[in-house]
Order: sequence, then structure tokens, then C-alpha cells
Amino acid sequence: MKLSLQSPGKALNKAYLKEKVGRAEIEIFKASFLKMLARIDEGESEEHGKNIVADFLKNVWYQDAYEINTKDRKDLVIHTGKTAKDPVGVILEVKKPGNKAEMISGEKPNAKAMQELLLYYLRERIDGDNKFIRQLIITNIYEWFLIDEKFAEQYFFGNGQLRKDYEEFKQSGKPTSFFYEQIAKPFFDALDADIPCTNFDIRTYEKVVANANKADDHKLIALYKILSPVHLLKGKFANDSNSLDKGFYEELLHIIGLEEVKDGGKKLIQRKKKADEASLIENTITKLEDRESLRNLNNASSFGATKNEQINGVALELCITWVNRVLFMKLLEAQLLKYHKGNKDFLFLNTRLVHDYDELSNLFFGVLAERPTSRKERLAGKFKAVPYLNSSLFERTELERTAIDTSNLDNQLQLPLAAHTVLKDDKGKTLAGSLSTLDYLFRFLD
Repeated sequence: MKLSLQSPGKALNKAYLKEKVGRAEIEIFKASFLKMLARIDEGESEEHGKNIVADFLKNVWYQDAYEINTKDRKDLVIHTGKTAKDPVGVILEVKKPGNKAEMISGEKPNAKAMQELLLYYLRERIDGDNKFIRQLIITNIYEWFLIDEKFAEQYFFGNGQLRKDYEEFKQSGKPTSFFYEQIAKPFFDALDADIPCTNFDIRTYEKVVANANKADDHKLIALYKILSPVHLLKGKFANDSNSLDKGFYEELLHIIGLEEVKDGGKKLIQRKKKADEASLIENTITKLEDRESLRNLNNASSFGATKNEQINGVALELCITWVNRVLFMKLLEAQLLKYHKGNKDFLFLNTRLVHDYDELSNLFFGVLAERPTSRKERLAGKFKAVPYLNSSLFERTELERTAIDTSNLDNQLQLPLAAHTVLKDDKGKTLAGSLSTLDYLFRFLD
């Protein structure tokens, strides 16, 4: 394993980086920063260091809004809410400033601190089934290494052999030293990955913090924001273009056939309890069952332990693939329309051209995946405004080859409109009734 080190400025969301930080916030940050440095005693215990880090984070960003404390054997965690009952969002491994042997570096990532962090992450992610982890941090108060959890999900949790070794370790009753030496260390040695990691040393900012020249404070903005809840817990901010509109999100789930529910402190997305047979996922499940598609899959067990779980898992993955393509095509259509100054000949995502699921399949594979010169004559004429996209998004997936694709779905079903649909009638009133699912999806995206 290698760490691809990047500065706070490079790691931050660019829109968030541009947001102004108030004078009061900067002054609190500077005062807390200097207080933290003054408290560091390299001869003190690791526990002493944890308290310094926790106090610094609380004083600047997290006080009264997010719980920061130890949890089980974890050095320090930041919860996603005000209490210890809220899920853990950030796991920190804190080392003494003088403990160079166990601290990681860019040149030596496979050190005791990384091995310990891996164990704490697996305990939280597997044993705690925690899907709310956002960041993993290693620090000795001076140096900080931040790894986005999406990379841990990909390379650590996503490694089947590591999960198997961890489960066997849990059952063995062996000490944690065995996990570090016999599992974690060889795992990191063998891991062929270059993992992005935000890295900084607070000592390089000390002169800027200590001087009285406020004009230098702009040099602290990235450091201030990299440890904020917006970045560490991936919270929302004023100009966050990545945040989903609530109405869009809920109605899209309705069309797919899903709903968001609360399970304790968690939010889960699941099949609607009151299922609509015309929704994408229910239509898909029906066809998978009718065609006994699981028989064709070599990896059905990866979607669940029971036949019902497997059917649901396969259907969900297929629906996500199809909706991703349609969303991408909607963005493409909007750009074509803009580029051609509103010429409606470039509108192709509608039931006039794509009147059923068979034609949607043709659009995926016979149009977007084919150069114009290679398209069948009928499709070439009908979709002449649609460019060829050299993208893997429009290649048939393994599931589409072995299970079903959109051409197998039932075209006759009508989906009831969501109670608070965005669709309006000619008089501007909220539309009621039902539409074919494909027509509903296209009109909704319009």
C-alpha cells in the first residue's frame, strides 16, 4: 500500500473552500491552536494527547453539536450527533508526539498506528454495521493523516479475504498483537493500492497563527475547514451543489419503488412496504422470478443468503444501472439543447421517441454504444441527434447478459403519481392519477 499525500486545499470541496470564514471563527481557531501547542508535552502519556486533540476539536467546531469521546478501545471518535448513541462518523488513532516507531509517514504507511486503525475500523464497520463512518484519522497532534472512508470501504471492507481473516481472528480469542502482526501488516504489505490521504503538519502553520498580521489569515482557511464537520462528517454547506433536493430525491425513490426509513439513528433505503407493481424494482423482480433468472447467475450468493434476498439484490443493482444511464442521458440532452440554442430536435428522452422499455434498451446499446455509421438504419434515422458515447456506462453489464435487461420489463403497467409530485396539469395544479412508468420518469426529469 502507498499513500498519495495531498494538502488540505487539494482535498477540500472547491465550493466549500471558497466560502468565507468569519473573523470570530478564525480568532477562536487561532486561540485554540496556540493553546493546543502550549499543552503538548512529549513526555506525557497517549491519554494526555487524546485529551488535547479532543479539546481542540471541541473548542473550535464540535462543542454542543457533536459528541467527541473514546469508544470501546478506539482512541477517539466523533459521533454524527450530540450523544454517544449517535453513529460514529470519524475514527481517530492518536499517538504520542514522540512515538516515531508506531507513527505512520508517507514513506512508511504500514506502521502500528495504521494497523490499529484498521482493527478499529473493522470493528465499527463489521461488528457495529456502521454505514455512517466518514473519515479515518491518524495523528500525533503535530502530524495528521486523513483517509476518506470511501477508500476504506473499497480497499478494506471490500476485501473478502481480509473480512474472512478478521472473523476468524475474532473467533480465535487471540490477542490484538496477532491481528497487527499476522493479519494487518501482511495485508498492507500485499495491498496494491495508492490511497489518497490528506496530510499536514500543524507546526508549519505556527508562525501564521502567532503573528498579529490578519492579512496572513487566508493561509489558515484550508486548515480550518479540513477539520470542520462539513469536511470530516460530510455535512452540508450553503453552496453545496452536491446536496440533493429533497423533493427530487423522494419522488425518484418512488418511481424506482424504494423508500427511506429510520432504523434507530440510521436512515435506510428499502423496498416500499406498500409496493407498486409498476415501479422499476417491482417490475424487475417480477420478471426475474418469472424467468427464474437466478439459475443463470454464478454469483447469486453475493446478493444475499436467501433466494428472496438474492432476487431483491439483483433487481436493485439492475435498477441503479438503468437509472444512472437515464440520469446521464438527461444531462446530455440538456447540454445538446443548450449548445444548439434551444433546438428541440435535440430532445430525445421522451415517449415520442422512447415509447417503451424495448426502445430504451435500443437507445442504450444500439445508439449510445454505437458509432452513427454502425447503427441500424431505423435507429440511425430516429436518433440522428444523439451522439456516440465511448463509455462503459452503455456496455451491457454481466447481470444484463445473464439475467434481464430493460427490454424484458412489462410496458403495460401504470404507476400512481406521488402525492406531492412535481408534475402539473395545464392549469398549474398538481397532477393526479397514474402514468406509464417510463413516461412518468421522463416527465419528472423534465
